[in-house]
Amino acid sequence: MPLINGFAAHAAGAELLAYKYEAGDLKQNEVEIAITHCGICRSDIHLIDNDWGISQYPFIPGHEIVGKITDIGSAVLGLNAGDRVGVGWQAGSCGHCEWCLQGEENLCADSQGTCVHRNGGYAERVRVNARFVVALPDGLESERTAPLLCAGVTVYNPLRRHGINPSSRVGVIGIGGLGHLALQFARVFGAEVTAFSASPAKEGEARSLGAHHFVNTRESKTLKNLGGCFDLILSTINNDQDWNANIAALRPTGALCFLGVPPAPPAVSIAPLVMGQKAITGSPIGSPRMLAEMLDVAARHKIQAMTELFPMSKVNDALNKVRKNHLRYRAVLAN
Repeated sequence: MPLINGFAAHAAGAELLAYKYEAGDLKQNEVEIAITHCGICRSDIHLIDNDWGISQYPFIPGHEIVGKITDIGSAVLGLNAGDRVGVGWQAGSCGHCEWCLQGEENLCADSQGTCVHRNGGYAERVRVNARFVVALPDGLESERTAPLLCAGVTVYNPLRRHGINPSSRVGVIGIGGLGHLALQFARVFGAEVTAFSASPAKEGEARSLGAHHFVNTRESKTLKNLGGCFDLILSTINNDQDWNANIAALRPTGALCFLGVPPAPPAVSIAPLVMGQKAITGSPIGSPRMLAEMLDVAARHKIQAMTELFPMSKVNDALNKVRKNHLRYRAVLAN
């Protein structure tokens, strides 16, 4: 039986240790990928710590995977050995529900995570259902593309779903791992873009990434002066905010879209939602189709993540920096 080497969590919150597992026979619908790069996502840390109560140990985290195909199952079409490919959060779905049949596999009730109850990308190789493997355009650098496979499609999907266009006004709350990509994509969509951050020092960087305007969220009066301005506000943070002020900042029919989950349920007034036909919504990752589209847009418009590279053997050092928010903006592991 072939062995795959990687770094696994053996208990909730523990440091990752060298670990190997038997891969078994390659399934007909699978490809095997030799991993060159794997991004570190906050979701990996939630799984390592078992914050969601679904982790099974030992397991190898990692779901922002870039590499080259080394082996192909007998039923796989459209992919070949040597292809440079990417894998994001999702590695499987039922394939026959209404959402899968509509090409919205990310909404399938039987969606399978790449490193949930299975071994992921902090390793030398990984095996994945070929339907969730996406060929990478030539113009994308592997290191800076890895975070796009989760963070990138997470911000791209709601921009597409809400029909953002050159007449739109978009706000992005939080200039971090998600937010710095949201600014770039929203600008490419032609929208007027405003960055919201509690860190005034990020203003110059936010503008260089695509923001036309910058709002310091520590100045509450500033947000109140933006009433009726935005068609879409993307919240990329996991902190509590004055959500009523954000709803007031929406134009009629506008939406406040949560990409991060705040610790407390938002307490909001319903009347502004009713009177302005406004919406509070959320968005997960995108489908394989949306993932491929996002990567094509990123390649054509030179969108990339800001990253710090670590050898795979230094995975615990990288995780510690992510936990402490000492990165701008994404950590990537390299074999």
